[in-house]
Order: sequence, then structure tokens, then C-alpha cells
Amino acid sequence: MLTKDLLKGLLSGNRMSLSKSITLIESANLDHRKQATELLSELSPSPSSIRLGICGAPGAGKSTLIETLGLKFISHGMKPAVLAMDPSSVQFGGSILGDKTRMQELSAHLDAYVRPSPTKGVLGGVTSACSENIILCENAGYNPIIIETVGLGQSETTVDEVTDLILLVANPAGGDFLQGIKKGIMEVVDLVVVNKAEPPFREKAEMTKFELEQAFKMSVRRYDNWVPPVLLTSAKNKEGIEELVNEILNAKEKLKYEIFEKRKAQMILQTHRMMEDLLRAKLKEMKSSGDYNHILADLNQMKIIPRTAATQMLSLLAKD
Repeated sequence: MLTKDLLKGLLSGNRMSLSKSITLIESANLDHRKQATELLSELSPSPSSIRLGICGAPGAGKSTLIETLGLKFISHGMKPAVLAMDPSSVQFGGSILGDKTRMQELSAHLDAYVRPSPTKGVLGGVTSACSENIILCENAGYNPIIIETVGLGQSETTVDEVTDLILLVANPAGGDFLQGIKKGIMEVVDLVVVNKAEPPFREKAEMTKFELEQAFKMSVRRYDNWVPPVLLTSAKNKEGIEELVNEILNAKEKLKYEIFEKRKAQMILQTHRMMEDLLRAKLKEMKSSGDYNHILADLNQMKIIPRTAATQMLSLLAKD
């Protein structure tokens, strides 16, 4: 009954139901996992939504840009959802959860949804539940879905597995920015903004824009029919945001076929990843069973070899 009520609330766009649904998805509790599976079986992804990943080095002004961008989407009659990957302690698992505090105006808006999610030390800052959280947001009526990642380096490749487009937020650092980014990043981004393009950084921002445009001319492009545009923005002064929204909408339309094919490949990849997660969970559960300990005892006493033990353990998994 709980899942049915949650589903009803989610499909009606209730933010509390959406938050509870995401909590179920992110929970490690077995009962919660079962409820999450039941809930997700009633949902389907939205082919018309925009899934936008935003990455950039710390200090580039990602959160301020996302809030300003989200408010601009609202002015276009859209309902943005922001899933902000929140840095968390690898040792203790605690998270800062500060993005909602930084995006106060957007968080409070009735046509927006902001949800910080602890990364729990996940490399690249995109959790395994992220793809399912996107589907939850889409079914609650939100579009676009914006994923804010942690840092720069691994994030742009991991977020590429769950999004349609990647927006790189660059610092107005001139040639220093290009020297600081890893090889290959230019091949996965679809749009770039040089943020903080206001005095006293305007000149450096224009220099960075020029150098990025030159770099795209020499780098391998993801799509033959698309050269990533480089825009100047000042989230602080709300400048260049309308142009950015238009470029995002243009990219979604122009790359419609490529995004459709990309989503199909993503679903296969996510299925394989989830199978691995489920197998790990089953193995953990199996280790507390008597049959498992019996096989282990035979192995320790050298009555069987590892291959035989592995085959027997696989048979145990197949019984469930």
C-alpha cells in the first residue's frame, strides 16, 4: 500500500513523494530495495526530457550558474530538477549537503526541485542510483534534469553514462585552464561556458573562450554535425544565461537522433552495472547461510578445489 501511495503522489508531482522515492532508491536496506524495485517497475523514462550533466573545477561557480540557469528555465515554462552530487567522506560516509543551501531561491521555487545526494566516495561523483533518480524526477513532471558533479577529471566520463548532454563550466584562467584539464575531456563535452565573465575577469574570460574554440577545432569531435559552442556567462550578474538556455535547447533538438541512440546504449550499460550490484548483494546475503559455510569448510579441509567450490556457490545463488 505504501508503494501505491508513493507512486500516486510521485505521478501527481508531489515533491515530498519524490523525495521519499529517492530515499528508497538510495537506501541499502533490503526492504527499501524491494519497495524501490516495485515502484520503478511502474515507471518509464521520458524520451522528450533534457538530461544535462554539469561539471567543472571547484571555484568555477557551478552552483551559482545552475541556480541562475534553473530560474531561467522556469521563465521558459519548464520545471527543472537538480540532482547535486554532494562530496562525502570515504572514511565516515558523511556528506556536506551544502548545494541546497547555496541554491536557496531555486530550492524554494514551487516549479523546481533540488536534491543533494551523498557520493559516498564514488569516483567521479555520480552514484549508482543516479540514473533511477532521473527517471523518478521525469515521472514527477520535471524537465530538464540537471546533474551537478563533484570536481573535474573523472566526473565528465561517469556523468556521460546517465545524461544526454555535458556542459563544462570553465574558469576565466586563460591558457592555465586548458593546461589543467585532462586529455579526453574535450571529446565528451557538448557545451562550454566560461563563467565569471565580469570585471575584473572579463579579459581573461574572453581569452579562455578563444583558446577553447581553437582547441575544439583541433580535437576529435563526438558528433560530426556538432561543434560544442563556447559561451561567456556571468551567473553573478545573470548575463549570458538566456543564450545558454537557447544553446541547450538547440543541442537537444539538433542531436535528437544521437541522443536517442546514446540513451539505448546507456540503458544496456546500466543493466549490466545493476546486475553486478545485485550479484554482490546476493553474495553478501549468501555468506551468512549454512550451505555457504559448509562449502567453505570443505574448501578449508581441501576436500574440494576452488573451481568446485565456486560452482557449488553459483548453484546456491541459482536456488534463490
